[in-house]
Amino acid sequence: MRVIARKVLSDFWVRHPRAEQPLKAWFAEARKASWRRPQDIKEAYRSASIVGNNRVVFNIAGNEYRLVAVVHYSTGIVFIRFIGTHASNYRIDAETV
Repeated sequence: MRVIARKVLSDFWVRHPRAEQPLKAWFAEARKASWRRPQDIKEAYRSASIVGNNRVVFNIAGNEYRLVAVVHYSTGIVFIRFIGTHASNYRIDAETV
């Protein structure tokens, strides 16, 4: 997959250093993936939540952080829309962010 907005991840881990390695691992795995349907993501990430508007919520670092991405399955592009702490996740609507 082509992951758009890696800088969003690196900016986040500067503020939250414990997130750096888990986010780097997620990024590496996502780049190697070839997700063609939501079930492909669920097979790799059982705790991921598939929500509306092609958005997926990934739990990072044992659910300490949440990453919301828009996945365009037909083009193989993943757009990072939000990364935050578990607590800050409740202040957003994952389907519209």
